[in-house]
Amino acid sequence: MPPRLKPGDTVRFVSPASTPERDQILRRAELLESWGLKVEFGARAFSSFARFAGTDEERLADLNDALRDPNVRGIIATRGGKGSYRIADRLDFDAVRRDPKLLVGFSDITILHLMLWKQCGLIGVHGAVTLWEPCRAFMQNILMGSDDIVIQSRAEEPTSALTTEGRAQGRLIGGNLDMLATAAGWALPSLKGAILLVEAVNSRLGQVDRQLTMLRKGGHLDGLAAVAVGRFTGFELTGDFTIIDLLREHLDRLDVPILGGLPLGHDKEPLATLVGASAFLDAAAGKLTATRSTANSH
Repeated sequence: MPPRLKPGDTVRFVSPASTPERDQILRRAELLESWGLKVEFGARAFSSFARFAGTDEERLADLNDALRDPNVRGIIATRGGKGSYRIADRLDFDAVRRDPKLLVGFSDITILHLMLWKQCGLIGVHGAVTLWEPCRAFMQNILMGSDDIVIQSRAEEPTSALTTEGRAQGRLIGGNLDMLATAAGWALPSLKGAILLVEAVNSRLGQVDRQLTMLRKGGHLDGLAAVAVGRFTGFELTGDFTIIDLLREHLDRLDVPILGGLPLGHDKEPLATLVGASAFLDAAAGKLTATRSTANSH
């Protein structure tokens, strides 16, 4: 678990994937500064090359510079998009082991969290620094506070219909389904005993079906302790067979507790959590708790 941030610490925005909107990032930087943090920007944070924020080498250099710089205490991914998967195997893992620091990001950034956990056991932040009022204090506590991170399921979230019964504890690992599938075979850590976090955006039923089929039949989901389901955004929720039906078909076969309805992922007012952290899932109470302890306990 990297040290939590404190006033006066420096955080750096980098873009391992796609190019962000500059004005939006500058507003987020102002929010971080209002918390007493110093903000820097990677040399290529606002660059653009094809679909990415610079070439692979440029984006990798920016991220590794931040990982190596002892003055940088936290790293904020400007956005997801596309491209982190192209550089995830070339991070400076020795630098991470010497000086662990929080990496904040989700969506495409999921694959960096997966690889950093696999190689270094690094706990990261699945989420983003957002300007939505309900989310600000939540992220501030994750970065600078000491409280456990408690996410309550919401009945209005469509995936809440997937919730079963039971409790489980284990490392909370995962994030974006597309990146979990992309990571299989090289960047995906063992999920035995883990609570799998899964969310998706702008995918099609067939794509989700293929990804979950591959993960299941490839043995990657064997031995899971539980599944925590975030948002599946951009799917049609009416018809004879919806994304909820498809997820239930796959997840029920795992025979583990499932907690849906978690406001994690894309869309408005998303919350954040600690991936790689020890976690406790209580389906009946509708609660997912990630702890700052390095022990697998609650």
